[in-house]
Amino acid sequence: MIRLTSILIAGLILVFVAKTDTALAGNPDRQGEAGAYELLLNPWARSAGLNGLVVSNVVGAEAMRFNPAGLARVYGNTEVALAHTQYMVGSGMSFNAGGLAQKIGKSGTIGVSLMAVDFGEIPLTTTAQPEGFATFRPSFFNIGLGYGHVFRDKDGNEKISVGVAVRVVSESIANASAAGVAFDAGVQYVTGNNRQIKFGLALRNIGTKMKFQGDGLSFLGAAPNGTTSLTVNQRVSAFELPSLLHIGASYDFLFPKETEDRQGKMHRLTAMFQFTANSFSRDQFGLGLEYSFRELFMVRAAFKYESGMFNQEANGTVRTGFAAGVSAQIPLKKGSNKKLAIDYGFELTRVFQGTHSVGLKLTI
Repeated sequence: MIRLTSILIAGLILVFVAKTDTALAGNPDRQGEAGAYELLLNPWARSAGLNGLVVSNVVGAEAMRFNPAGLARVYGNTEVALAHTQYMVGSGMSFNAGGLAQKIGKSGTIGVSLMAVDFGEIPLTTTAQPEGFATFRPSFFNIGLGYGHVFRDKDGNEKISVGVAVRVVSESIANASAAGVAFDAGVQYVTGNNRQIKFGLALRNIGTKMKFQGDGLSFLGAAPNGTTSLTVNQRVSAFELPSLLHIGASYDFLFPKETEDRQGKMHRLTAMFQFTANSFSRDQFGLGLEYSFRELFMVRAAFKYESGMFNQEANGTVRTGFAAGVSAQIPLKKGSNKKLAIDYGFELTRVFQGTHSVGLKLTI
């Protein structure tokens, strides 16, 4: 199974490299040539506080967005997650997300995730009626199904987890729509005396091209004889998905050191590093920190950098790279692994009032 998964991931990496002219140097010259960029947006509050730098240590339903290998490390038997994000407050955009992770057997976990983008009501205008005469609501959503499997060492400790996911992507406006299928694959590796060292690798959004179709791409035009009218269909180009490769690592500093049981550690400070190779934009590097008190209260912050992001005259980004968040995780009863968590994440942006995410997670 490990060999088969390794071959699969290696093959996907080769596909990723073949699809990008300079896969490990970024492709700023191709920026804007892909579509379905909602696949790059993160609706989950906990990982939003770390700017998505979680490929090595993300677990549970949230792993469906970054690394499906993390599905296999879900705490408890079942996890249900809900989240809402106000994207760049003032823009009128928001996301809603839901996820479910369910263990099957001793080592496997299946996951389901759903994300929908709400643009609000948009005026429908024409050249004859530029002020608008009606409104419409675009519908952008994607639904994914994933599977994660964990392999243990001779002592029964989780060592390597692998995962795959398939996601159906749908975009539609009043009279045109497009659909596609995206595939993700990933692996996580855990080592160290207290399993404090983690590595992760994930390929995302390798899939089919998308192309808009519908009545909105046709119009009524005059026939060559000038006496009749014809319906003219416009040709549109297909676009690719925004594929990328994540490579990351994290290290847990656990205090006090003399406690053998990881769950007994009073304090945890986790440092994270992640590199992202984008097919259709600049590559990104990021650093993050998360402090945890008894795994009940967590605070986190991160910074993600890409070339030219501070030079607004040279196509800088709307993001500043800074993000932060906080979580509270409450056992449903004393000594129980069943927990209810509330998460909040914030990303600072140059325009509007930043991006705010809140989430609720139940583990049973």
